[in-house]
Amino acid sequence: MDRLAREGARFLNAFVTTPVCSPSRAGFFTGLYGTQVGITDYITPREAEEGVGLPESTTTWPEVLQRNGWRTGLFGKWHLGTQPQFHPTRHGLDYFVGSLAGSFAPMNPVLEFKGRSVTVEGAGSNLLMDDALRFIELNKDRPFAALIHFREPHIPYGPMPEEDATLFTDLDPTIPAWPGLDQQQVKQWHRGYYAAVHAVDRNLGRLLAKLDELKLAENTIVMFASDHGYNIGHHGIHTKGNGMWIAGGVVGPKRPNMFDTSLRMPLIVRWPGVVTPGLEITETVIQLDTFASVLGMLGLPVPDGVNQSGIDFSPLLRGQKIAMWRDTFFGQYDLHNLGLAYMRMIRTPEWKLVRHHFTDGLDELYDLKNDPDDRRNLYNDQKHREARETLQRRLIEWQESIDDPILKDAKKAR
Repeated sequence: MDRLAREGARFLNAFVTTPVCSPSRAGFFTGLYGTQVGITDYITPREAEEGVGLPESTTTWPEVLQRNGWRTGLFGKWHLGTQPQFHPTRHGLDYFVGSLAGSFAPMNPVLEFKGRSVTVEGAGSNLLMDDALRFIELNKDRPFAALIHFREPHIPYGPMPEEDATLFTDLDPTIPAWPGLDQQQVKQWHRGYYAAVHAVDRNLGRLLAKLDELKLAENTIVMFASDHGYNIGHHGIHTKGNGMWIAGGVVGPKRPNMFDTSLRMPLIVRWPGVVTPGLEITETVIQLDTFASVLGMLGLPVPDGVNQSGIDFSPLLRGQKIAMWRDTFFGQYDLHNLGLAYMRMIRTPEWKLVRHHFTDGLDELYDLKNDPDDRRNLYNDQKHREARETLQRRLIEWQESIDDPILKDAKKAR
């Protein structure tokens, strides 16, 4: 990862619009918000059986590449539906090895291979990269897109290969300063998390070595990203936007949230001959921008009639400045698995407003300039009433622009 950052561009303000996997992934592929595709929380096995998934009517950027001659493959996690009509090969992927469901075992996983579910011996991270490298070698003489979606560092963090785990066995990690944390438990989670991240990092190194070996590095764009941020004790919770309370000796309930720790994602792009090595980009980008930006990097237009909400950030990679680039983005999360929440968010460089619909007393307002860690909720502070009301108006305008169903539901509730 450090090598990618040295040789490419690192985005310092990259975020997701929903801080859990399925709706975030839907946005990554389509440039659409979760409510626009009917995926507002992670897809459970029951929902998958009942027919929840990425609609066939949507257009993904791998589909656009496929139409234009690219050979496309996905290796690893899909989590956008398990029924045949939602299969990756119905959404622009020529080849798929991995799991249609949300996750799989870190060791000896059950994976779909050639249309059949089989148990494969070995570490999942290594197995996915093995197959991805074979795919790249087979397609080295034509345009290809290999999407390698590791399960790591999803919980459970391990077991990981010894070459990853032993590096952190004796580590005394720095952990968040939050009252009531079980410090030994949180440190152990950190050690497991770091081992899982190392497995990804090590396999990323294998990918870069293969591109060098095949003399493809100078003509291949490598993009590294995630589908959400993470908390291990931050804000007193564990995991992401549906994190569980872990402070004060209490485990649970869910703490649905739009904290920056849950929304912020890594984003690094290496584009030899175009990106100035070591470039740092401060403009705010979101995962919905992936659709337009991949096409922009490859010189492909967004197909006529395709609705998507992202912005092409490829000019930023080329070193160009865009005068009217966004400084604000919006988020949504309708938690319905193991909890209930209907959240809408607007985030500017100065402020973050989070509305919790159909409940009282949970709305949030943060002064990001003076409180970048989202720790002091100022929603009921009358000194900030004007900022709150301005943000609320802008939030409603955005909701109307995407035909957010929660507006109609809220009117009915009143």
